[in-house]
Amino acid sequence: MSVLRVRPRGPRPLVAGVLLSALVLTACGSQLDPDEVAQAGGGTGVDSGTTAGGADGTDPGLPEQTGAGGGSAGTTAGAPDTTGSTGGGTGGSTGGGDGEQGDGENAADGGAQAASCDGFKNQTGITDDKIVIANASDISGPVPGIFESAQQATRAYAAYFNSTGDICGRKLEVTLLDTRADAGADQQAYTKACAEAFAAVGSMSAFDSGGAGAAEGCGLPDIRSTSVNPERTQCSTCFSTQSVNVGLVPSVVPNFFLQKYKSSTEHVGLLYINAGASPPNAEKFRDAWTKAGWKIDVFQGIDVAEFNFAPYVQQMKDKGVDLVVYVGPYQNTVKLQQAMDQQDFDPTVFLQDATIYDENYVEQAGSLGDGTFVYSSTALFDDMRNKEMALYRSWLAQVSPGAVPNYYGLYAWSAARLFVQEAVKLGGKLDRASLVKAFSGVKNWTSNGLHVPQQVGARTTYNCAQIIQLKGGKWSPVSGPKATCGPLINVGG
Repeated sequence: MSVLRVRPRGPRPLVAGVLLSALVLTACGSQLDPDEVAQAGGGTGVDSGTTAGGADGTDPGLPEQTGAGGGSAGTTAGAPDTTGSTGGGTGGSTGGGDGEQGDGENAADGGAQAASCDGFKNQTGITDDKIVIANASDISGPVPGIFESAQQATRAYAAYFNSTGDICGRKLEVTLLDTRADAGADQQAYTKACAEAFAAVGSMSAFDSGGAGAAEGCGLPDIRSTSVNPERTQCSTCFSTQSVNVGLVPSVVPNFFLQKYKSSTEHVGLLYINAGASPPNAEKFRDAWTKAGWKIDVFQGIDVAEFNFAPYVQQMKDKGVDLVVYVGPYQNTVKLQQAMDQQDFDPTVFLQDATIYDENYVEQAGSLGDGTFVYSSTALFDDMRNKEMALYRSWLAQVSPGAVPNYYGLYAWSAARLFVQEAVKLGGKLDRASLVKAFSGVKNWTSNGLHVPQQVGARTTYNCAQIIQLKGGKWSPVSGPKATCGPLINVGG
């Protein structure tokens, strides 16, 4: 998911950007530098001419639904929303609360046909009364709480499910593990999960390569929010509800701007933070967008410690750039936008990477963010007509009062739903191997319209998106009421 912004002309107040001690970088399936913190974003796509769930341009979902509104904060379900640096803790084991209740496909079991429980056996992580699932996400570390939303959402779904049913008499219990934005900690967390949990669900870690070997070695089913590193994508027992594959870039975005801002695509400046996953991602974007018809005049890395963006702005001014792309953390995006404002550089289009669809960016950017466009793979967070979004937000409020929905939490909720539905369908045949096999066959997964079709089993990046725009602090669709799809551009992996 990338962001696009048409910069309004005229005076704007400067916004003070906060640079975190360790930068959060986009890592859409690229190798992460262990010296930098990386953040998984929305996808680089799949290969040109290949179709996967609506790649022929048909509507993939994100339907306009009528249904219940979002719930308000109420009784907390499960354990308090705290996780220590050692990675302990449980949550969502008891369920309850006053969250929304769905039916049919939105029911906690997804309306899945429950298999017979004959032959069901207790095993690692399964006792007579509970099934233990682990969520291993970055909570402490250089950017505290960076992926806390993944744990919140996993706990929320467990609470939802436990409030209405069970799997062959067992309730869900969530063990919370802290991967600390560190590959070694990820490995330790997954070693613990192998020994104590039946499966890992909804995890999100910048350095997820660390635990890949442990998960595969013990046969642990690992259905993640997002896979970041190639090692995780290649792990035979690891899957994610937002699949990514480096070198595969969706054509929907460049084609949209070729149609709407043709002259701007003739003079593009692509800037990126020169660390972690940003350089390889920027290279793939450059290659794919050039293939699509863009002309990139400036391709420039910026060192992590750089605080003076003025020279880069001047370089783009000298080249006549009219479409600016930036790959890096949103905190630095604000600094770049400040420098552009100070030098009266007003390109028609500003394009930013995935994670800017975030309340934090909206708050920090202030008026500089007005006009920003994002290509999103999810339903709008405030669309309470979407029944699944209403459920997610309602149960998030139950388990973590005051928490806000975000990209990683949404996909963690999706992962928890998929885990439950596949486990229910297996019944007495449920074990680690059968669940891995079930995940490997999942196609076009949308979690009831919560996001575009994802090829979970094939681990292939999504090829559908909806363009949304920030106006007056509110995001609204500008490319139509639903996501559109297209072929995927293969630039090699």
